[in-house]
Amino acid sequence: MRVKSADQEEGAEVQMAPLIDCVFLLLIFFLVAATLKKAHKELELELPHSAAAIKTKSEADTLIIEITKDGQAYMDAEPMSKRLLHKRIREAAAEAPNRRVRIDADRATAFQYIVNMLDLLQFEGLNNVGVRTRD
Repeated sequence: MRVKSADQEEGAEVQMAPLIDCVFLLLIFFLVAATLKKAHKELELELPHSAAAIKTKSEADTLIIEITKDGQAYMDAEPMSKRLLHKRIREAAAEAPNRRVRIDADRATAFQYIVNMLDLLQFEGLNNVGVRTRD
């Protein structure tokens, strides 16, 4: 016959409160990490000044094209050749013809580079184009 001693427990119980605390801490961590993540990597550009600039909220599917002062175009912070840039713009126009496009150009960029970009966007049917400035 088996006899229970006083130091043996009746049954092992799993404590739920510490487990729930850990789950909530993980949830808070991932929520904070997701909000701190930058949606778009930006180049160090000195944007042109505009007295009439207005703040708008950038949509998640906005196509952002950055042009440096030497005319180099970037998408998603990676340099693009003219051929690759044209291909990516064509693909973006095929996916969503009404997609918003934002051009971020350095203030020292020759206007010809911006005009070339606008021509390319219009050729591919992307007409919802904005230029980012600072106020």
